[in-house]
Amino acid sequence: MTSYTKDNRLAARLLAVQALYQMELAGTSLDEVIAQFQSHNIDAPLDNLQAGIDLPAADADFFEFILRGVIAHQVEIDRLVDSYLGDKWQLARLDSTLRAILRCGVQELAHGENVPKKVVISQYVDLAHAFFDGGEGGMANALLDNIAQQLSDTGLAGG
Repeated sequence: MTSYTKDNRLAARLLAVQALYQMELAGTSLDEVIAQFQSHNIDAPLDNLQAGIDLPAADADFFEFILRGVIAHQVEIDRLVDSYLGDKWQLARLDSTLRAILRCGVQELAHGENVPKKVVISQYVDLAHAFFDGGEGGMANALLDNIAQQLSDTGLAGG
């Protein structure tokens, strides 16, 4: 049995964000992108991210949990994010990478187990900072924190 660390999960989160981005831009199907990432990306250490993060191989099951969950719950996730963006913004107007980060984060907050919400939020905010130089990290932090609080208040939080 393989033992995974928080870094293996961070790697899975990064790959899930990249896979969602690829699905959106290239029109790749869920099963196709999972197979593609599992055969080429999961077992290899990750490096050369903009922020210089070096990561071990990703937790393949966790990667698949995030991706399948985002697709299965996308309407619910998108509505929840939209409800926190305000009248002038919609999730569809955000950068594709930021959209993927938020969707993955909300999927974990709503449906994940055994991961503290602070860890989930922190790691997705770190990914936002790795991809963006502007205020996107702060936006991700505020949105994910507010959504985590709402899910906790309503008893819907997974982790």
